[in-house]
Amino acid sequence: MKALKALKASLKAPAPPAVKPPADDPPCDFKSLFTDVKPLKDNRRVFFAMPKPGVHPRRQARCSEGEVPIHAIGWFEAVDAEGVFKRSGLQAGTLKRLRAGHWPVCAELDLHGMNRTEAQDNIAVFLHRTRRLGNCVRIIHGKGISSRGEPVLKRMTRTWLTHHPDVLAFCETSGGGALLVLLRRNTE
Repeated sequence: MKALKALKASLKAPAPPAVKPPADDPPCDFKSLFTDVKPLKDNRRVFFAMPKPGVHPRRQARCSEGEVPIHAIGWFEAVDAEGVFKRSGLQAGTLKRLRAGHWPVCAELDLHGMNRTEAQDNIAVFLHRTRRLGNCVRIIHGKGISSRGEPVLKRMTRTWLTHHPDVLAFCETSGGGALLVLLRRNTE
């Protein structure tokens, strides 16, 4: 205890005054401080500034005649897009098993609040990433109640999925606002 009290008393002791440099020192010269420094060897690298952008914006690549731009797929499809799709060559009971939940849903994507291009980009990335997780995914597109006129994402999602090479089949869920999508097996 006595040792702790002595330590406490020594800590409370006033700190020694800060040492001030003598006032008669001449001001330091930068060159004299660095006389022993050797310059680095030249490594022959050239650093240049990026050119300023042009006054006129670059033109986007145009599609050749007969080619549809990727974001325009589905804009002009028929209004009555079906709620089921199956690639040719699949077994007849595939849609029945998909609807019955034969494959567990490994991931889900909700498109609420997205516009057409955002939804299409998100679907493409989602399908690419989820192929590693499993075969069946759920895409929620909504019923289109808040859209003016007819549902937009509901029809376009189905059209995009029919054009996607990894989609084998899809069917509408019981509520009608989502799709169960069967994907190709990942061979990697």
